Amino acid sequence: MKDALEKFLKHLQHERNASPHTIRNYESDLDQFWHYLTPTAGKDPALAKIDHRLLREYISHLHDARLEKSSIARKLAAIRSFFKFCVREGILKQNPARLVATPKLPKRIPAVLSAGEINSFLDSLARGDLTKSADDSDQPHRHRPGAPDDETRLLLKRDRAILELLYASGLRVSELTGLNLDDLDRKQQMLRVRGKGRKERIVPYGGKAQTALDAYWPVRAELLRRNKSVDAEAVFLNYAGRRLTTRSVARLVKKYVHVFNINWDIHPHSLRHAFATHLLADGADLRAIQELLGHASLSTTQKYTHASIRQLMEVYDKAHPRA
Repeated sequence: MKDALEKFLKHLQHERNASPHTIRNYESDLDQFWHYLTPTAGKDPALAKIDHRLLREYISHLHDARLEKSSIARKLAAIRSFFKFCVREGILKQNPARLVATPKLPKRIPAVLSAGEINSFLDSLARGDLTKSADDSDQPHRHRPGAPDDETRLLLKRDRAILELLYASGLRVSELTGLNLDDLDRKQQMLRVRGKGRKERIVPYGGKAQTALDAYWPVRAELLRRNKSVDAEAVFLNYAGRRLTTRSVARLVKKYVHVFNINWDIHPHSLRHAFATHLLADGADLRAIQELLGHASLSTTQKYTHASIRQLMEVYDKAHPRA
């Protein structure tokens, strides 16, 4: 089984052009399954002996471990893809996972901030109102009391550009951190984005994001000068001059929300949700939003119609005299 797993992961990387993040998730989920089958230092399990009953036992084991249904569904999807690959390669005659049902997941409507809330948040960042207690998420944790120092002001310009671009273009955080300088057309205000499966799409960004990027370029040059970075092509750099990570972006979002002194439970993807919902509310075509988001299926994009309808109902309930 171990050899087949290695072949499958190479297939994901070289033939399906899966992102490193996707490959890590598949590897982790399949490695967990392999360890379940070999609890001791015994023999590598034979693929032909794995049937749908054993897979159902594994799913039951995950339920007993109190995993979320979404996590179980993801692990089962990884196993199903692995066995599908094995059948296609002639390693197995049939896929045992085809008889195992995916856990039914509740339909979740993404919580979306209003356009007014987003604008207020980003405008405060542009004015520098959020610097009074902010510290840099890229550096070792330390408290900076009082007025912000030059380093904090420097990285505030970078962080503002990140948040403006996430909302302006609806990027996934991995797409944002993967941007290179030659992916930006500053004159046309367009981005070349590499999405899931390395599929490329072209996405516009607006004037506010352009202004924030213009303020960031000198900061980026200074970070490169200080560190002689090897990541000279990356758009967004950390304090050490290396390409910014997705975790760092998640930390800086939480940081500014905390400093803004608001009760939002948001993350970088929340800005993508807001991007799509606000476009839809203002009359954008669902197919156009699908293209901008890089969704392979329109059904994925349609969840934003539910969020938009929910907002309409809230307005109705508050405003209609007989609601």
